[in-house]
Amino acid sequence: MNSSPFIYGKTVSNSAFINRKDEINRLKTNITNGVNTTIISPRRWGKSSLVEKTMNSIAKSSDKTGFVILDLFTVSTSEQFLEKFARETIKASSNKWEDWINNAGSVFRKLIPKIHVGPDPVNDFSLSFDWDELKKSEEEIINLAETLAVKKNIKMIVCLDEFQNIAGFKNFEAFEKKLRAIWQRQKNTTYCLYGSKRHMMSNIFNNPSKPFYKFGDIMFLDKIEEKQWVKYITSRFNKTGKEIPADLASKVARLMQNHPWYVQQLSQYIWNRTKELSDQEILEEALTELINTNTPFYQSQAESLSITQINLLTAVINSETKLTSTEVMKYYKLGTPRNVTKNRDTLINNDIIQRKNKGFEFLDPAFEIWFRQNY
Repeated sequence: MNSSPFIYGKTVSNSAFINRKDEINRLKTNITNGVNTTIISPRRWGKSSLVEKTMNSIAKSSDKTGFVILDLFTVSTSEQFLEKFARETIKASSNKWEDWINNAGSVFRKLIPKIHVGPDPVNDFSLSFDWDELKKSEEEIINLAETLAVKKNIKMIVCLDEFQNIAGFKNFEAFEKKLRAIWQRQKNTTYCLYGSKRHMMSNIFNNPSKPFYKFGDIMFLDKIEEKQWVKYITSRFNKTGKEIPADLASKVARLMQNHPWYVQQLSQYIWNRTKELSDQEILEEALTELINTNTPFYQSQAESLSITQINLLTAVINSETKLTSTEVMKYYKLGTPRNVTKNRDTLINNDIIQRKNKGFEFLDPAFEIWFRQNY
């Protein structure tokens, strides 16, 4: 029995990676030329896969480069960040765990790390610090990638996912200034900083009053084009001895508004139901399965919204653009112009809707379908 050719919920590479040639070339050119790069897009649009594939490509052409790849999704304090950053940076400096121990013991001048090595050193190596001492000498860790790059005569590339989470750190403004002040002076280390909270990422990197303003090149990741999805979906079916008509594959992409996660998920559900040739009936059954699978999440999300926010989403789904007009506010019971503005900004900041041309649209296409069915 063939395993599903569609992948979602984790990073993808090689045959499961769709297009993004221009983005890969731009990111690779930036990084190899020492240009710090920021990537901004909603969740599940393929940022992590793009970075992983690009770094793998760079690694194949250079054996004198260390790669630090760290997800900050669960990191909530600067101390946690510094400990994880130190661990991954030391691991990136060599492929030998004995070197990690030597480097951890020799690279710090003021800090004394506690080193733990388990039975499987490659997967069970950690560092910890006395947090009081860490606060006094955190510059040593912030500059660690550059220190190791110089010491080992290599280049270092630091990739930090969900970078906007640093805005939640206590006293993050001072920490943010310290990061920028140290990182901008480094000559042998290049940074790729990416995140999914677009309003937060934009504020960090596009706001002239913020330390990371003009830190490097900013890439706003677009959706993959429909024609690329059609080519990908049909080829993945064919390689497993099944068939999906091109027009049906096109419907999949349009229904999911070219959203990478959902196109893959819906394609998998169709593939699972297809014996030889998929058809419209199978598509409709698969779409129902997808919506039902995600319904608990959508219910929870809707329950967290106020009545006026629900009403505002109803106006958005009906393509209303003048949300503060008297007619629209009265018809949809949106409250005062101030309430409309507040609710609109809350929905944008929570990545439920986004601006599009003169109006707004849902960021999650499956949630939009569910919302239409229920509200």
